[in-house]
Amino acid sequence: MKQVFGLPLFLVLAAGLVLAVLASCSSKEANPSMDKPNPTLPTLTLTSGSVKVEVEVADEELERNRGLMFRKTLEDGKGMLFVFDKDERVAFWMKNTSLPLSIAYLGADGTIYQILDLVPFSEEARPSERSVRYALEVPQGWFCRVGLGVGSKFEMPLKR
Repeated sequence: MKQVFGLPLFLVLAAGLVLAVLASCSSKEANPSMDKPNPTLPTLTLTSGSVKVEVEVADEELERNRGLMFRKTLEDGKGMLFVFDKDERVAFWMKNTSLPLSIAYLGADGTIYQILDLVPFSEEARPSERSVRYALEVPQGWFCRVGLGVGSKFEMPLKR
């Protein structure tokens, strides 16, 4: 029987296979697949006057990068809040996103600085005009339907 390192070859091969499987599993956890929607994220409700929107909070880089990609539906009154560690200029695109969305770029105090409509699947970057702390994506036209615009302000329960 052939031996490697004083062990039967089949044991060395089996140990190698086990190590390969373990490495594969741990790398998938460290780098989750980018071809699936975000797992369920924590939610909170944002309020501006009498208007409320329930949002999933994407505050980690991977969550922000994936955003609403691969989602099939997004109800009116729901959205995703992208939270950044500091005020910065940001840009969003719609790669792998089939939903027509509107995005509002918000200051740290929750003030809407800019609202843009986004085109499904577009890879055109849509930058903020100024540094922002948050971006809020909702179904396209929602801001107009509920009477919010540039200058409207959300109460921000998050503090960074």
